[in-house]
Amino acid sequence: MAQEVQIRGTEARAKLRSVVWVIVLELITLAIYGFFWWYFIHRELRDYGRAKNTKELGTSPGTSLLAITLGLLIIVPALVSIYNGFKRVQAAQRLSGIEPINGWIGLILFLVFYPAYMGYMQSGLNAVWHAQAGGAESPAPEPA
Repeated sequence: MAQEVQIRGTEARAKLRSVVWVIVLELITLAIYGFFWWYFIHRELRDYGRAKNTKELGTSPGTSLLAITLGLLIIVPALVSIYNGFKRVQAAQRLSGIEPINGWIGLILFLVFYPAYMGYMQSGLNAVWHAQAGGAESPAPEPA
């Protein structure tokens, strides 16, 4: 299944999740998996933010989850949470010395096929967790 990585500077762990499985599970479970995924990635981001001594990556994964569940009834809180979640992934990548995922691609995926948006966010997080596992601030470049 998913490989776990120690977040340097904390006792917390993050998961390297398969992008394909994130998309497949979102479809199979009729979006139920997405709520769990949203909470877990925000908890990992919060822990990484604590290790980096910043609140830029969020402080309350429960609030983020609440915004996309009950907040969905009003629509605006869910959209704000989705936007902020994407920005947090980009911020985590910047803190790791990795080029952030593209916001325009994220917007197009969000509008066209939400599970692919989730997969895109997970690919960005996986890059951060790979950097944590490698011991370097950024992953080594792939050979050409």
